Amino acid sequence: MRDANARDSGRGTTIIPETIMKSVLCSLIALFITLPELAGSAAAQNAAPINIALTDYAFTPSTLNLETGTMYRFHLTNSGSKAHSFNAPEFFAASQISPADEGKVESGRVELDSGEAVDLTVTPSRAGTYSLDCSHFMHSMLGMHGKIVVQ
Repeated sequence: MRDANARDSGRGTTIIPETIMKSVLCSLIALFITLPELAGSAAAQNAAPINIALTDYAFTPSTLNLETGTMYRFHLTNSGSKAHSFNAPEFFAASQISPADEGKVESGRVELDSGEAVDLTVTPSRAGTYSLDCSHFMHSMLGMHGKIVVQ
């Protein structure tokens, strides 16, 4: 009598238990699910780092000079006493955001609580000069604005 999990290869019978087959299949599925995230984090390590400080009513630096097609890792740090935003909707619309970081940008804006830091990997796709500001009430009027220049 032959085992239900046996397979005849013409050279004899090979038994592949169902649990091993399920384990291999689950491992392959997990690999394909995490592969894009691993590739994204590896690419982010090769990105040019840019530190951007958000303080009470200023961005430092206030002008970012970038190149089209170059990957950058923005390290946004809110060292102010209030929440601030990095608001640049036209820039984000003209850039590719790393899939791992897409959830950090909402309506072209990254929100940061006081003391919070956020890393964001972006690749500008289109040259232009884009406005940057803090979208919180009156923060831009008090000086929290700048520009992103993409060559």
